[in-house]
Amino acid sequence: MRTILALCGLTLVGGGYFIWRAMQVPTQYGAFIGAPKASVTELVERPKEFLGKTVAVEGTIRQQCKAMGCFFYLPSGKELLRVDLEPIAMTAPMREGHTARVEGQIAAHGDGYQLVASGVEFN
Repeated sequence: MRTILALCGLTLVGGGYFIWRAMQVPTQYGAFIGAPKASVTELVERPKEFLGKTVAVEGTIRQQCKAMGCFFYLPSGKELLRVDLEPIAMTAPMREGHTARVEGQIAAHGDGYQLVASGVEFN
């Protein structure tokens, strides 16, 4: 009887652990290649200088897509840099107010520019 109870307890604890691990939201999406660092201000003020180049940037997420988290904005004074996550994470966790490290390339978007992410890590 004790053996059965011990096995049931162990199964319950082990199963609980695996369920907990399965429900953890990843904090990193895509791949990082060690791109040179740039500031959000540089990317907002001079985006054409960075076209076709992979850059790394870090900042606090100001606004994020409420439907799926597929894009967010990083602030630079009064300006915002749009970061598109669609190529690597169509649905990302809501991390507004947290910092993010992003690698990607500047691309045209509407009448402006955005950073298309190839890697993102949420803190």
